[in-house]
Amino acid sequence: MERPTSTRRLDRLPKAHLHLHFTGSMRHSTLVELAEENGVRLPQALVDEWPPRLRGTDERGWFRFQRLYDIARSALRRPEDVYRLLRETAEDERDAGSGWLEIQVDPSGYASRFGGLTATLELVLEAARAAEQATGVPVGLMVAANRTKHPLEAKVLARLARQYAGRGVVSFGLNNDERKGRAREFEGAFRIARRAGLLSAPHGGELQGPRSIRECLDELGADRVGHGVRAVEDPYLVERIATQGVTLEICPTSNIGLGVFERLEHMPLRRLFDAGVPIALGTDDPLLFGPRLVEQYAIARRVFGFTDAELAELARMSVRGSAAPDAVRKELLAGVDAWVEAPPGDQDRSNQRP
Repeated sequence: MERPTSTRRLDRLPKAHLHLHFTGSMRHSTLVELAEENGVRLPQALVDEWPPRLRGTDERGWFRFQRLYDIARSALRRPEDVYRLLRETAEDERDAGSGWLEIQVDPSGYASRFGGLTATLELVLEAARAAEQATGVPVGLMVAANRTKHPLEAKVLARLARQYAGRGVVSFGLNNDERKGRAREFEGAFRIARRAGLLSAPHGGELQGPRSIRECLDELGADRVGHGVRAVEDPYLVERIATQGVTLEICPTSNIGLGVFERLEHMPLRRLFDAGVPIALGTDDPLLFGPRLVEQYAIARRVFGFTDAELAELARMSVRGSAAPDAVRKELLAGVDAWVEAPPGDQDRSNQRP
């Protein structure tokens, strides 16, 4: 494959980040510092071997991944830790050219230390507003249910998300191991969220195949699907996703890190893009996988031969698939056009971040 020769800076390309988990967005250096301050003992895999060697395609590997994630979550003990995480995450997004961040959080994972579900969500929303004011990067929250828990717990979260729709919560998700809970079991929770005007963005098609994605579409009314890369196993499903305009949140380094694909070049990013599937590149959990958002675009350029015009279209797709307000979307899309139209050497003058 002929490699693109353009030198346009990818950190100057305006974009939206739609697939980023709350704890997983933390800087590694911050994790180490907070663990020391809060008396949390980190395993070697989160200190000396970072990023850890992971594999999630078997239950033992997924258990290890989840264990490391839970340990990292336990380092967040104080309200100021939450504020720091979101401020630094928004700083990283600003540096990546991201003009909209949609970060997903399951408040039940923190409720015991922050005063319950409602108090936890309000803390995160307040920290998100502070991060936006400090960096200029608008932040929307996705409340995400855990598919390894009972669907009734998801309904509780959906009702909580409904209370804050229009006040910072913009979407509702479903995450964790697809093998432990089918999407169709959570239809009731997503019905509550959709009726509140929240975007539906469940995970699907990462550890399980096309059936998982079809359930997200048929049962949960998905506007976006987290990952969704295994849709490529069913050409009719790919055509349906493209026709319906459902955005797939594809996270290259995460998929390699968890063993969904053995090598980057095995990922179907190019095949899905060429089939007309809307794609929003994401990072999933850079705390555990390493690279952040700009590197995902660099992979599209370096490994899959995306031209600057195609990278610009990826950025547009991320904006169109977002829950960003109309004014933010308009500004970002105009910035993408400016990025691709300006000569590479003029970027500093013509492609300021939104």
